[in-house]
Amino acid sequence: MAVTSSNPMLKEEFFRPQTAAPRSTIDARADQAAWGGAGVPGTSDHRMNPYVDTTTRTMTMGGTVSATGLLLLLILVGAIFGWAQVTVTTATDLIGRSISSVQLPTGLLIGSIIGAFVCVIITRFKPVTAMFLGVPYALAEGVALGMISHAYDVQSKGIAIEAVLATLGVFTLMLVLYGLRVLRATPKFVKGVIAATGGICLMYVFAIVMQLFGHAPSFLHSGSPLSIGLSVVIVAIAAFNLIIDFDFIERGSQQGLPKHMEWYAAIGLVVTIVWLYLELLRLLSNLNRR
Repeated sequence: MAVTSSNPMLKEEFFRPQTAAPRSTIDARADQAAWGGAGVPGTSDHRMNPYVDTTTRTMTMGGTVSATGLLLLLILVGAIFGWAQVTVTTATDLIGRSISSVQLPTGLLIGSIIGAFVCVIITRFKPVTAMFLGVPYALAEGVALGMISHAYDVQSKGIAIEAVLATLGVFTLMLVLYGLRVLRATPKFVKGVIAATGGICLMYVFAIVMQLFGHAPSFLHSGSPLSIGLSVVIVAIAAFNLIIDFDFIERGSQQGLPKHMEWYAAIGLVVTIVWLYLELLRLLSNLNRR
């Protein structure tokens, strides 16, 4: 199945025969344990395969889950720090209403975003560095998310927690639908998600250019039906990207990609989760503006 993920981290090229490493008995048993001892769907029992190299450590679903969990935990740590860096001042207007203003440490915000972006780019071209750059990426990403989330939370109290819960719910739903094979990363599905994601990226670029000229597009940040509908569509596209990420992880473990690909796949999955969270945060904010 020659398809390409819309997530720039997860590429089909990794599944070329010359890049796939043989699986070890230890890794095969780890995957069987992850699937309740029944074996990985679509694969044979590696313990009975006389051609399996029992000395080579390869990618497993269990290892990828562990790496993803650690990255998310580090993002939480970074977010707590970033949240605390935001200064909130409260004043009272002429009619007695409290008005809160937010002051973000611009240098730290931009620096953390650039730091996370650089880590992702380096990892994309040098996958073997994923296990070393995963930690700084997650911490930098967390700091940025903490500051952004606090700014939104000042406008709508409790919205950050709501977005976290919504992200967890959407992630769980997509995982269940993928596990039950209700949604699968077929060539048509992947091509459609790629096209939609590309269109969203172009829209983001257009919005940034407009902001540079002092004309921020209102259709992205307002309570209008257009803005809310657009947010819902973007959230759906971000959720569908999770299906492609799950497929990459499953096939990578089946085909015996190198061990460092667990961290590579984990970073790619976290990138999608962060995007989904930010879009849900924006959607909830738009709904509160109505």
